[in-house]
Amino acid sequence: MFKTKLLTWAQQFDDVVWLDSNNYNQQYTSYDAVLAVDAFTSIRTDFHQGFEKLKEYQTYCKDWLFGYLSYDLKNDVESLNSQNHDGLGFSDLCFFQPKRLFLIKGDQLEMQYMNVVSDEISDDLFAVEYVREAPRGTIHNDIKIKLRIHKDDYFSKVENMLEHIHRGDIYEANICQEFYAEDTQINPLETYQKLNGISKPPFAAFLKMDDKYALSASPERYIKKIGNNIVSQPIKGTGKRDLNPDADKRHIVNLKNDNKERSENIMIVDLVRNDLSKTALKGSVQVEELCEVYTFDQVHQMISTVTSKVSSETHPVDIIKSTFPMGSMTGAPKISAMRIIEHLEASKRGIYSGAIGYFSPSGDFDFNVVIRSILYNQTKKYVSYSVGGAITAKSDPFKEYEECLVKAKAMRTVLEN
Repeated sequence: MFKTKLLTWAQQFDDVVWLDSNNYNQQYTSYDAVLAVDAFTSIRTDFHQGFEKLKEYQTYCKDWLFGYLSYDLKNDVESLNSQNHDGLGFSDLCFFQPKRLFLIKGDQLEMQYMNVVSDEISDDLFAVEYVREAPRGTIHNDIKIKLRIHKDDYFSKVENMLEHIHRGDIYEANICQEFYAEDTQINPLETYQKLNGISKPPFAAFLKMDDKYALSASPERYIKKIGNNIVSQPIKGTGKRDLNPDADKRHIVNLKNDNKERSENIMIVDLVRNDLSKTALKGSVQVEELCEVYTFDQVHQMISTVTSKVSSETHPVDIIKSTFPMGSMTGAPKISAMRIIEHLEASKRGIYSGAIGYFSPSGDFDFNVVIRSILYNQTKKYVSYSVGGAITAKSDPFKEYEECLVKAKAMRTVLEN
């Protein structure tokens, strides 16, 4: 398959971003898959004035830029900090301008090469066609996954969160926990292919920045800009799948009618509407879909679609900055929720619950939410995945823990075989 060969060929480069919709039928798709490799220029920075630096870089380049925004850029937007344990060591923000770009739509392939490498197009296509797939299972690891927060500790943290909610500090907050393995080597490409094969999500991403990898099977779009139109599609509400079709249909109906899941989703929709209104033309914020249930290979998800229109004068980075981090991974009110989250969580989120995506030369953009993802620091031999769930007044700590395990299933299956 051409896509598999292309991604295998890309492994020779230090900077790689691969985005794949897995042919998932959705309204706002621009490309079926995109590959950007081989940095011509790049930016890597910590959170301090991170968005301003990105704005300068994007304004100066006015070209395709690919990379990620880590969750800890929240510290640039608000007076917050991140003191928790960080085993991965990703930069807070990283983007590059690719020398080689492949855009796939249907059976069409568009290649955009910079002049400095334009004479290599036919050689590269030949190399892709005859690429030898890496032998599978080259690293045999009995990976032992550890928990940063143990079950009883998780329950007490949820109870603590519920106290904040009952006291009126917040309505909802997303608390996350990390699963990790130390002194562990994985084959990033093979691991990504297994994870993507299990989940086949619409916002899959393979990201490589030198020795750091994000292998993402994300079902969630954070934000997209097409011309003057903005689209955000928060996910809140998760249901199990079942091999029995009747039981599976019941899970869909149960999720649709679950008051707790609906209230979670509606609270975040309100938050997203508020975030989009900061840059929207007056009266243009619309809720196109509310609490629609979508089915994926691993789970059913409740998704809403919120749209707005912006002025041509509005800088694309300002639209992202005014909505970051995404409401589905924080809570409401957002700043209070982020403060409480930071206190209760044991790990720095980093790229997890941040976003991977791109800017186009015209200033359009598209970013996923980094969830259902395996993160890997090859030099440190550190592998990590995190999962979270939204806590509301109706939350049952035991059910929340079970939902975390459902979300973690694909990553755990891939790493522990």
